[in-house]
Amino acid sequence: MSEFNYTKILLIGGTSGIGHALAEKILLSRPSAKLIVVGRRQEKLDEIVQKWGKERVEGVVFDVTDLGGIEGFAKKILSTNPDLSCLILNSGIQRPLDFTDPASISLDSISEEFTTNYFSYVGFLKWFLPHFQQYKQDGQDGETAVVMVGSVLGLVPMTRCPNYCASKAALHQLILPLRKQMSDGPGNVKIVEVFPPSVQTELHDKKHQPDIENGRQMGMPLDEFTDELWAGLSAGKEDIPVGMGKAIWERIEPGRREEAGKFP
Repeated sequence: MSEFNYTKILLIGGTSGIGHALAEKILLSRPSAKLIVVGRRQEKLDEIVQKWGKERVEGVVFDVTDLGGIEGFAKKILSTNPDLSCLILNSGIQRPLDFTDPASISLDSISEEFTTNYFSYVGFLKWFLPHFQQYKQDGQDGETAVVMVGSVLGLVPMTRCPNYCASKAALHQLILPLRKQMSDGPGNVKIVEVFPPSVQTELHDKKHQPDIENGRQMGMPLDEFTDELWAGLSAGKEDIPVGMGKAIWERIEPGRREEAGKFP
């Protein structure tokens, strides 16, 4: 039996790649679930609503780099969805960064990447956690969850995209103490981190990363990744390394957790 039994789910970054595949998996596997999918492209949101129907899915346009708009976005979502019990944060972009050619470096691009991959997550946590901490079912603390999609590159960096790696490392270092804080209450908030390897999505397309040829062919097939991710969510896991990420996680993370446990 699946432990991923949340009936109202908000998925940030669900119009393509991992997010879109996960949205489809949730809707297919959890017939009782209602999904709110958020992304920047209205046409992509319309496609998923048309496929699954307005009774199952709602599409909302929002740009996660608008940090100042997250408060209003959260208030609007929660005002019409007081039964929201799961937030999935999946927004992410990856760009090359080559310090051997400083003239090629765009500080605006670096800022956009870090805002998308890290600062927006902090913003969503700030404005949605109070709801989850107060969430009740039958007069008791109801289980809620925040699922954040990180990366294996947050554990082991890659030379060609150091800013992306830094943003995912920052997210990982945030999640560990966040999970400890949430374990002490208030509420019953589960913090889940996903560690994807390279996955065959448009993240690596040439229009986003001109230095990569045939980027969509890189990495783990998307359907295989999604199946493995869903198995981890359904098993109730808090840490979900996928594919080659499992071996990397197992070599690195237990020792890191042991050392982290020595700090207050």
